[in-house]
Amino acid sequence: MLLGGDTLHTRIKALRNALGLNQTDFGAAVGVKQTTVAGYENGTRTPIDAVVSAICREFNVSETWLRTGDGPMFRPRSRNEELFEFLNTAVEEDGIKARLLTVMARLSEDQW
Repeated sequence: MLLGGDTLHTRIKALRNALGLNQTDFGAAVGVKQTTVAGYENGTRTPIDAVVSAICREFNVSETWLRTGDGPMFRPRSRNEELFEFLNTAVEEDGIKARLLTVMARLSEDQW
């Protein structure tokens, strides 16, 4: 839990800060404008359920934490989700990870 008035508004700001995003980039990721994010954070606006769902989906956030403050901020990722994220990162890079994955992809079942 956060100190100093743990509300949905403070949790949205805490999440955005934890992600290292400005309000514009955070809003773009969930389909709202920077001014809307500012309203969420200062308490003059409350996100609709669809925006809460988008925040949770986009940033792997626990909906329970976002709505109530209970539990961890982020949902634990499955092994498949971790692998998918690794592969996406590796493919975007042109380094040793990408080259290693290219070689591994060419291995036969027996070679694995």
